[in-house]
Amino acid sequence: MKKYIFTIILLVATVVAIAAYLLFDPMQSALFPRCPFLVLTGLKCPGCGSQRVIHSLLNGDIAAAWHYNAFMVAALPIVVLYSYAELTRTRRPALYNRLNSPSVIWTIFAIVVLWWLLRNIFNW
Repeated sequence: MKKYIFTIILLVATVVAIAAYLLFDPMQSALFPRCPFLVLTGLKCPGCGSQRVIHSLLNGDIAAAWHYNAFMVAALPIVVLYSYAELTRTRRPALYNRLNSPSVIWTIFAIVVLWWLLRNIFNW
């Protein structure tokens, strides 16, 4: 019963979040927080622009989403793949184990750090 209630709460929270990002522009609304790393340092973190990306994608503006954070847009298929691997981990343990291997995790980490550096050096 607890798992059922948790699932319902999670589903409602997801729908509310999607509606908020669909209807309100993070650049115009005080509803959305600013990146604390950007506020404190003046530098963009790897996720800076992610709220604007979500808003843009939900409104069908892929070009704007790419402009706000190209890495996040490019990484969406990987996020979907990891979500699928997590949901099917008992039926497809080989996929789950491969995606969560140290070499894959370290590669993703290196790409994120590289993106972080490049976007601040070249003001992307």
